[in-house]
Amino acid sequence: MNFKAKKIYKICIHMPEKSSSAKQEQRRAGFTLRELEVLRALVETGKTTVAGQRLGLSQPAVSRALAELEATLGRQLFDRVGGRLVPNPEALAVNDELGPIFSALTRIANRSAAGTGSHTGTLRIAAPPTIAHRFLPPIVAAFTNANPQLEVVFEVLSSDALVTNIAEDRHDVGLTDTAVSHDSVRNDLLLATEAICALPSRHPLARRETIRLQDLEGQAFVALTRRHSGRTLTDRLFDKAGVRRHIVIETATAVSAAEFVREGLGVALLNPFPIVHQLGNGIVVRPFATAIPYRTCFLTPASRPPSLAAADFIAMVRKRLS
Repeated sequence: MNFKAKKIYKICIHMPEKSSSAKQEQRRAGFTLRELEVLRALVETGKTTVAGQRLGLSQPAVSRALAELEATLGRQLFDRVGGRLVPNPEALAVNDELGPIFSALTRIANRSAAGTGSHTGTLRIAAPPTIAHRFLPPIVAAFTNANPQLEVVFEVLSSDALVTNIAEDRHDVGLTDTAVSHDSVRNDLLLATEAICALPSRHPLARRETIRLQDLEGQAFVALTRRHSGRTLTDRLFDKAGVRRHIVIETATAVSAAEFVREGLGVALLNPFPIVHQLGNGIVVRPFATAIPYRTCFLTPASRPPSLAAADFIAMVRKRLS
């Protein structure tokens, strides 16, 4: 434990002397953190003087804390052998149980020492390919740099796998434009958009300001695969209007669809987020007259509130987008 963390422990644990009535009330409530700290120090050092020096306590204070802990537990914890306190099996068992507790206190101390807004632990983020590759990297990098003691795990998954992982609490936060209806997944809207029409820059329809559904009759078409939530609605709209497209190729991501449009394979209807400003030469986009809505949402496990790190990451994404 570093000096700053140890200092914070003392603030939490080394409380001022209480009145006898306050001590009795505390005793009825159980043992104190000070007594547990004394136990761990004695297990590690075997001497009240050394334990006291480590904790900033006098030798009588260490002995008193140990006696109070043994009285509370109703058992002896140490044997005196050759001027040393040797922990018996009861003391060792209690000390083993304290490991996770003091690990948690260390994380709290490190977080306080690192300053407000700095997180520790692990943050597991996931997104489908287009959002993961074209939008999130600079934000994830900035968040990681702002939280040097936080382990960030960033995974690229299909939207279906992402929803499953969030529902099973294997990721802390996800971002997707796939429509999600799952009792174990919480949805929080980031952005609402409508589909645009992407065309090769030399396509005859590129001269139009807006593309209508009927304009795509017989046109070569680059379609997203059927696992995309927008594909079902798109097919339904074309079927209802009696407009027949010539689907040349189906592809899994908006990025690959845009590249196929650039190569002249056909036109595509795409969510403008996050690629609309990254398309480059050889491709143009036009508004599509028939609304095909997209909702890009944060996904978090419904079984628990988002962690502080997840909540701050979500806030950073919203700030960057605005």
